[in-house]
Amino acid sequence: MFSRYRKQPASPVDASPAPPPLNKVSKKIAAIDPPKPAHRPKVDKAPPPPRGGSAAARATPADKERKRKERLSEIKVQLHKELLDNLNLSAIENAAESDLKTEITAIASEALNEMGVVLNRDERQALNQDLFDEVKGLGPLEPLLKDDNVNDILVNGPQQIFVERDGKLTLTDITFKDERHLLRIIDKIVSAVGRRVDESNPYVDARLSDGSRFNAMVPPIAVDGSLVSIRKFKKEKLGINDLVKFGAFTEEMALYLEAAVSTRLNVIVSGGTGSGKTTTLNALSSFIDNSERILTIEDTAELQLQQTHVGRMESRPANVEGKGAVTQRDCLRNALRMRPDRIIVGETRGEEVIDMLQAMNTGHDGSMTTIHANSARDAVSRLENMIAMAGIEMPLKAVRAQIASAVHLIVQASRLQDGSRRMVSITEVTGMEGEVISMQEVFRYQRVGLTPENKIVGHFTATGVRSHFSERFKMWGYNLPAELFEPFQP
Repeated sequence: MFSRYRKQPASPVDASPAPPPLNKVSKKIAAIDPPKPAHRPKVDKAPPPPRGGSAAARATPADKERKRKERLSEIKVQLHKELLDNLNLSAIENAAESDLKTEITAIASEALNEMGVVLNRDERQALNQDLFDEVKGLGPLEPLLKDDNVNDILVNGPQQIFVERDGKLTLTDITFKDERHLLRIIDKIVSAVGRRVDESNPYVDARLSDGSRFNAMVPPIAVDGSLVSIRKFKKEKLGINDLVKFGAFTEEMALYLEAAVSTRLNVIVSGGTGSGKTTTLNALSSFIDNSERILTIEDTAELQLQQTHVGRMESRPANVEGKGAVTQRDCLRNALRMRPDRIIVGETRGEEVIDMLQAMNTGHDGSMTTIHANSARDAVSRLENMIAMAGIEMPLKAVRAQIASAVHLIVQASRLQDGSRRMVSITEVTGMEGEVISMQEVFRYQRVGLTPENKIVGHFTATGVRSHFSERFKMWGYNLPAELFEPFQP
């Protein structure tokens, strides 16, 4: 019965001594719901409760629940060992989910009966699902990966798992058994993509099968246990209408951005970590005409462009021997030889910045990228610093002239203190004034106050400045009304 995915028994000649019966385990693991004894056992008289005994009594249910979870965790570890001993791991790779769940349920049921452990129906179902996740999935992380409301999963050692929902971090009650358990899950992830992580190579950046971005650091670099960060991949791409509905920006701003992207202005999306830069870049790319050839370059492929003619490239880190690395700059240089109409770089953070700016200046108008910065002016300073770090010997005025000529628009995204994400500024780069890059803000998010629930109150408004690219918009057939640039009157 249920022998399809079980290991074949060894031949009698090679048979090794039978392992000790599982009944010995029952001496270590007590039954979760033991049968009621026929008579009350004799126990020593408990000492009188200390003063304030009612508080201690109230703490008892919590202690019982904690011990119950610990016993369930011990049982799960023991059953997982049983599964590894009984399942043919090479045969289950292509097994149907229903067949494998049936097999796991059967093995777990037999083991629980031999242990003398009694579980109710809900506990059995939860235990069987946990065991299935351990065998085919990522163990305790699996339910978090399936939760569409979770954006980020952050693991600080085996006993602390945080998640981000709606821009807020919360501590979950999910834990790993110990550090070995966590390391086994990390190794399962990285080995699937041909990487490895150990003491000699204690950090790794990878991508899960669903596209989620995975980063891990293990001891001795991680002092209190392995650190894991998972940025979940959104299955449903958010479009401009979705972002307007969520309050990320207004319809007037969307009309302006549509004109800017369609008329092939070079756009930089600036913002901090988790501010929604990639989501904004995805949304802006929807305005690109379907007839254009687009090449995307990323460290970890996250962009979800819907156009027909899209070529995607992903950089590659060095192997164990320190060879074979392919940087974003390498990809960008090759992309220039592949007749792109637009180049989209997922994030500019290093020496590839000079090639990106030159591409924007030499016939690849309408290119886009993201950059880490807290304001439009900071974004320009970051570009200057990255050019200097790339080892390019250029006078500062020449560097700024290159930036002013290449970059037309800086869109500033921000995650506010209440967890909401807003497009807080749209700034145009208008040229040079002496040795300074001149800029003008067209739209901004105006904060007004804070509610008792710590929700930010504010509104979007135009600054009253007429767009520097109005004539360009008209030449391309985008006649934006003058009212679009009038300040909001509350």
